[in-house]
This record gives sequence, C-alpha cells and structure tokens, in this order.
Amino acid sequence: MPGAILKRTIGDKTFPAIGYGAMGIAAAYGTPLTIEEALKVLDGVYASGVTHWDTADAYSNSEYIIGQWFKRTGKRDEIFLATKFGFGHHWEGDETRTINGDPDYVPKAVQRSLEQLGVDYVDLLYLHRADAKVPIELSVKAMAEQVKAGKVRYLGLSEVSADTLRRAYAIHPIAAVQVE
Repeated sequence: MPGAILKRTIGDKTFPAIGYGAMGIAAAYGTPLTIEEALKVLDGVYASGVTHWDTADAYSNSEYIIGQWFKRTGKRDEIFLATKFGFGHHWEGDETRTINGDPDYVPKAVQRSLEQLGVDYVDLLYLHRADAKVPIELSVKAMAEQVKAGKVRYLGLSEVSADTLRRAYAIHPIAAVQVE
C-alpha cells in the first residue's frame, strides 16, 4: 500500500520501523549545526511522521539538543526515544574513545543521559558496544536495574554476536539489536 508506514511494537509502544538517528545534528558529518538549526531539523523529522529517535551519549550534544526540543514542544510522550551509552567520549573534555560496560558506570551514564535529555525515562537503552573486559551478563544486570528503577523501559544491544545476545537475554529480555 503506497504511503503506508511500516511499524514496530516494543512492549506497549508502537512506532515507525524507520527511525531518526540523531548523530548528525551534533557530530560526525561536517560542520556541526547550531542549536537553532538542529531544532529545525527535529521539527522537520517530527513533521514527517518519524517518531522513533535514536541518540547516544557519544554523539556530542545531541542528547541536550533533543532535550531542548522536548522542552520547547512538550512532545516527549509522542517520541519513542532510544539512547546508547558505553562507547566514545564519556564526559565533556574527555577525548579518549573507550568502551565501558562496567556495572558501576551504567547508572551514572543513564542519569547523565536523562539530565541531558530533560526526561524521567528513556524508552530503549542500548549498550553501544559490548565491553570485552566485562562479562555481558554484568553489564545487562546493571542495565536491568535501571528498568526496575523506572529510568528505562526496554534494553537493547548494539554490535553484538549471537552468542553475546543469548547470554544477555538470559539475564534480561533484549528488545532490540542495532547493527551498523
């Protein structure tokens, strides 16, 4: 059917299967946009019907920009919001690209993302990369504690093998897997 938008459902949330990856509003592709330019991009994304947004703490200030869009529009409840942690520059001023799935880091990363986004919870939290120094079971257990705390609804993994996915799922259901 022409014009039909393919949808996906995770839990009680239904959203377009094709989402918006927010890395480009703040990092990686040419000259960074001003915040006003980035907010206009998000206005266009929303107006086009795309309500599945994906960001990460490693994408410069994209979480902050999305938070400003939510603050300006009041449309948080209309967006299926995914963010990732555990890969890249972990804090402002830190230029070291690292992978970090340490269980002690998980709540700190989640709290920082919530603050940047200006939200109480994210719909989907991805571990951006599995940490070879930390068993996936420990990372996922710490992520699951964020679900229990109400800060995250669903868990996802990015760039993992089938074996890693099976081991993670044995600890807590994994709702999504992202592969670049």
